[in-house]
Parts: sequence; C-alpha cells; structure tokens
Amino acid sequence: MKRKGGKAPRNPKEPVVRAAFARVLADLREKAGLTQGQVAEKSGYEEKYIGALERRKHTPTLTAVIQISNAVNVSPLQTVELVLEIMPKFAHLEVKF
Repeated sequence: MKRKGGKAPRNPKEPVVRAAFARVLADLREKAGLTQGQVAEKSGYEEKYIGALERRKHTPTLTAVIQISNAVNVSPLQTVELVLEIMPKFAHLEVKF
C-alpha cells in the first residue's frame, strides 16, 4: 500500500513507531524546555531532521534515538520504553498489506 507522495513503509508497524516516537520526542523536548534547533545542535542533527521526526516523516535510526535522547537529558532506554508504552494508541496506523 503506497502512501500519497511517498514510498510504502517497509514494515507494517513503521507508521506506528514513527507516530509514537514523534509524540515522545515532542514531549521530552518540551519538558526539557528546548527548541527543535537546540535539540539539533546538542544531538548533531539538523533542525530540519528533528522537525521531520516530530512530523512523522522519518523513522529514527538507533543512533538518532541515542543522540536525541542524550540531547534532551533522558536515557535512550527510557525513550524506547516511552515509545513502546504509547504505541498501542497509534495501532490504527498499522499498514495492512
């Protein structure tokens, strides 16, 4: 199933993970009192990439999860746990092949 203007996800759960990570990232960033630009600077990524993650345009790599978690002063393990905790809220986004 192809999305409008993009490639089909490689895994049916990819949209679920993207949505959950986007929510967690935005929440952690706001709790840390940081802008997307500040997270980008601290993590070594471009502000555009941080914004794309928050808009569900990209799936983060493990390296990105680690670096971004450190930038918002949270352990990568805690970030992943938070993502796993809220994934059921986005189950409706799962792609049916």
